[in-house]
Amino acid sequence: MAKATRLPLNGLLVVAIEQAVAAPFCTARLADAGARVIKIERPEGDFARGYDDVAKGQSSYFVWLNRGKESLVVDLASPEGKAEVSALLSQADVLVQNLKPGALERLGLGREDLRKAHPGLIMCSISGYGDEGPLSERKAYDLLVQAESGLSSITGGPEAAARVGISIVDIATGATAHAAVLEALIGRSVTGDGADIRVSMFDVMADWLTVPLLHEEAGKGPRRLGLAHPSIAPYGVFRTKDGKDILISIQSDREWSKFAATFLGDADLARDPRFATNVARVENRAETDALVARSFSWLDEGAAIYLLLKADVAFASVNDMAALSHHPHLRRITVETPDGLVAFPAPAPIFRDAPRHYGPVPAIGEHASLAIPEEPAHRKAPR
Repeated sequence: MAKATRLPLNGLLVVAIEQAVAAPFCTARLADAGARVIKIERPEGDFARGYDDVAKGQSSYFVWLNRGKESLVVDLASPEGKAEVSALLSQADVLVQNLKPGALERLGLGREDLRKAHPGLIMCSISGYGDEGPLSERKAYDLLVQAESGLSSITGGPEAAARVGISIVDIATGATAHAAVLEALIGRSVTGDGADIRVSMFDVMADWLTVPLLHEEAGKGPRRLGLAHPSIAPYGVFRTKDGKDILISIQSDREWSKFAATFLGDADLARDPRFATNVARVENRAETDALVARSFSWLDEGAAIYLLLKADVAFASVNDMAALSHHPHLRRITVETPDGLVAFPAPAPIFRDAPRHYGPVPAIGEHASLAIPEEPAHRKAPR
């Protein structure tokens, strides 16, 4: 019989007072790594359960982000509910929550009090705009922060700003929270001390927008270019004579030289001052793109790909979700749900020595009775 694999977070207890996307993204990754994640839901359930019905009649968001968790229904407004959560937190290693700022305090579960009562507890609070500042009390959702942070102003084509096609703010915030929790767990293994982590969606996006912000502050504000790059040329979509769209990227002047000789059929373009450097090609973007577009227009898809490979140029097909669904490179996992098996893209990390297995998606309140270990990991002496 094969030996059972011990996952890195086995034995850790995570209490997740969460809903929607950002916090569940974080705790799903903790569950994948072996943590026991108890998801606290209100009687009607996480409102993300009702976002859509495309996953066997269930929400795609909820199925994706709640695998491997236990669902416990608690009325946090009731004395009994507060006592139940307090008892859980006394045994927990990690608390992840994305209630509105101040909500925990109003429930009698203030973070300062929790830190004093449970010094080994790692708390991660996710909010829209943080606990302080002029917008701290404002409600925040993914698209709202895309707009407020300026992300939407650099997304889309020249005609209008656009939403990024996925919940990028929520996902980025969840990934940031996940990394912060893991850092705190490493720190606790050395010192025995927990942590009080605060992550705001706005801060995450502002951090990710550093490059366009610095361009703006240098007087070179970015323009919306659709599927093109504001600082590199040629880096965009070109159409073959049989109507296939291919996105190419030339990252260096050395690559441009080989591309000019092999694909464009004109090695002199590597020495032409209008195109010899990336700075020059960006300044002459229209002329650069016209040269490339003309060569694509003479070739069908197969011939274009042959020459791109010969020139060692990075390129991609411009696909849609139907193409991704059947993409030969797509890895999937299959999880159990209350309404049957659902397959979706696998998490990106591949642990070759310890293959992952992913737990089922819980029904609302499926885990009404919970067996909690008497000694939480955060009370054990650090190694």
